[in-house]
Amino acid sequence: MSNRKPTQDQLLQWMTKDLSNWGRWGKDDQLGTLNHLSPAKTKKAIALVQEGVTVSCARVVEFKGAADVARVPQHFMIGAGEAYRPGEQHTRQVAMDYFGLVFHGSTVTHIDALSHFFWDGRTYNGYPSTVVTIAEGATKLDVDPAYKGIVTRGVLVDTPMLRGVEYIKRGDGVGMDDIEKAERDCGFKVELGDVLLLRTGQLGMREKLGPVDTSKAGSAGPLPELLPFMHERGVAVMGSDTGNDVSPTGYEKFTNPVHQIGIVAMGLWILDNSWLDTLAEECRKRKRWNFLITINPLRLPTVTGSPVNPIVVF
Repeated sequence: MSNRKPTQDQLLQWMTKDLSNWGRWGKDDQLGTLNHLSPAKTKKAIALVQEGVTVSCARVVEFKGAADVARVPQHFMIGAGEAYRPGEQHTRQVAMDYFGLVFHGSTVTHIDALSHFFWDGRTYNGYPSTVVTIAEGATKLDVDPAYKGIVTRGVLVDTPMLRGVEYIKRGDGVGMDDIEKAERDCGFKVELGDVLLLRTGQLGMREKLGPVDTSKAGSAGPLPELLPFMHERGVAVMGSDTGNDVSPTGYEKFTNPVHQIGIVAMGLWILDNSWLDTLAEECRKRKRWNFLITINPLRLPTVTGSPVNPIVVF
């Protein structure tokens, strides 16, 4: 457990002044921290590829209910193969599906657009919260500004490995002590335009022990003390194997401080519920915790995020 917890007054200062990127890239900017990406950064990340081995950082979408699934993803067949038999005459034999899901939550791997959170009636870059409506969705700051994809260097902070534990307990989180140890012991330094992945082991333990209601049991995740660090280093995307806020937060005014300050003040793109256990194994095997990563949101105008399948390439 970190001893660097910022006060609520500090968080308020970060929100309104210290960590604000409002206007930094122009008054109409909708990219936020994706402005830290560049062709030069992408080329440098591609140069990290040595083997061509790929690793998925997405959790399998399950079409069933659980304690931490408020709205169950849907899947049904519109057409299937049961109507066809050998020798029968059919001009077109085809199977077709429908699926739909609420990706925000604790189980589906997805990226948050900058329209996902508000503070005091505003969201990133000073846009009013009314740019997102029930009738029209996100008329600004939807996920589509990321349509070119995120192709850059990723780094993994494998917190359980660094602490010598199986997983980080709910209510605890990844803090600056963990970042500093990772940079010291794992041979990388977090740089401008990186995707910063923070493993807690929580999703892996869900597979072993079963799902729990995170609103009651709490959650691990990144601690808000990381926000100034990410702002200073120019992190493009931050993600973990959780919903990316430690709960309970211990703050009266902040329900989700990493999301609230990260998205609204910084314009930080956040990758929720990444599957990082397999990646951690591959990193340990190679003794290497930096790699090329690609994150490709669907083109979904007016939508506040997208399911994704982040792919790491060694």
